[in-house]
Amino acid sequence: MRNSFREREILDIARSSGKVTVEGLAAHFDVTVQTIRRDLTQLANAGRLERVHGGAVLPSGVRNIAYEERSRVNAEAKAAMAQACAAQIPNGSSLFINIGTSTEALASALLGHDGLLVVTNNLNVAQILAGNERCDVLLTGGRPRPEDGGLVGPMAMRMVQEFAFDIAVLGCSAVAESGTAYDFAIDEIVVSQTAHAAARETWLLADHSKFQRNAPTRILDFTEVDRLFTDALPEALTEVCRDKATEVTLCP
Repeated sequence: MRNSFREREILDIARSSGKVTVEGLAAHFDVTVQTIRRDLTQLANAGRLERVHGGAVLPSGVRNIAYEERSRVNAEAKAAMAQACAAQIPNGSSLFINIGTSTEALASALLGHDGLLVVTNNLNVAQILAGNERCDVLLTGGRPRPEDGGLVGPMAMRMVQEFAFDIAVLGCSAVAESGTAYDFAIDEIVVSQTAHAAARETWLLADHSKFQRNAPTRILDFTEVDRLFTDALPEALTEVCRDKATEVTLCP
């Protein structure tokens, strides 16, 4: 297999599972571990993966991965989470939905709902829900981010402060073993925190890849999360959710 094709498939596997191992890839492609190590090094040098002991993960740190990359990570799991979350949202609810590919999947899952009022700082969510004439959709305003359709900053935060939501549904970029959700951009996080403060309940969408990543800025702790929707939960976080009374919905 040509190296470029192998690297493309390695990235697909990483997006699906959040992590790849040298031994697993060597067996998958029937090549030597030295060959896989060279592939992973090249992908890491290009910023597509981050090397860890025994393999590689999707990159993290102080910058998020590109929107196109995020949209492909665990897409099936995000769709399952979105369906499970939407099924728990009553018709006639008022919602805040934040920036992220998981919340965009939720917007698609809400197209059959009636009488929702949805406030969002996500242009993609608004565009999706515009296809549901039985729901009212309001954009927050704020500074647009062309890379992902987000609206951020003080203006977005001030508009959110004018509402009292039934549910704030949030996505995140990373979840620590302590049970804290993190993201990258402070001007995005303050909008999500404001929505949490304005909501009767806060629900979090986080697929398993978020438990393998790091991000620098805290959004909220699981003591502030009423429900977590995920496709797989590490044992340590299972204990945390139990201790912090966070209800977990697994969506395999």
